[in-house]
Amino acid sequence: MQPIIIIIVFVVLYLFSCIKILAEYERGVIFRLGRVLPQPKGPGIIFVFKPIDRMVRISTRIIVLDVPPQDTITRDNVSLKVNAVVYFRVLHPIKAVIEVENFLMATSQLAQTTLRSVLGQVELDELLSDREKLNMHLQDILDKHTDPWGVKVTAVEVKYVDLPENMQRAMAKQAEAEREKRAKIIHAEGEFQASKQLAAASEVMEVSGIALQLRYLQTLTEIATEKNSTIVFPLPLEMLDFFMEQRAKNKKI
Repeated sequence: MQPIIIIIVFVVLYLFSCIKILAEYERGVIFRLGRVLPQPKGPGIIFVFKPIDRMVRISTRIIVLDVPPQDTITRDNVSLKVNAVVYFRVLHPIKAVIEVENFLMATSQLAQTTLRSVLGQVELDELLSDREKLNMHLQDILDKHTDPWGVKVTAVEVKYVDLPENMQRAMAKQAEAEREKRAKIIHAEGEFQASKQLAAASEVMEVSGIALQLRYLQTLTEIATEKNSTIVFPLPLEMLDFFMEQRAKNKKI
């Protein structure tokens, strides 16, 4: 009876060792005698009968891959360093195990080379201003190449662009010149509008003499409200009319 008990204990221990528990986000790719089973196992409790079976755990959660800074030259010959972040997940665990040796390393290397290649085809202004379009282009390229591996790239984001100091100074000067240009244009437009208003006001005052006198009195009132040492000598407007008549006579002569 003792050998039977030993065999039973051995079988029980073997069965316990064959029990594997997979989390909700995990799948198990089973190789039975070297051949992969048609469907991955999990989640939950599964049996892996060693040494006949061999299991490879695959996580189906979204993986965040930080692409290290890449030295690249844009199409307008600007040297810079750019890093990015790639979001992807495994949709087909069997392909991720069979089609590529290490899908994580393969995706990382592909992201680095694609980032350098794509940024070398765009200009610096496009990289800085139209980043959303560039991110979509990077995602399409990566997703196309990783699809045979059972990997789905969900998003790509260019995270940081490290510009040389001389380029930063040049861009600062360009921005300053642009703002000065806008300020001069706005100032010129203000002067033009003011001249139009002054021309309209002069026409009104030319028709109605009392308007000029009222404006003169309003100016005196504004000056009187200011607490300063300005001395104002009121000048009768009739004297101005006398000088205007003399000027008109001189012109006729």
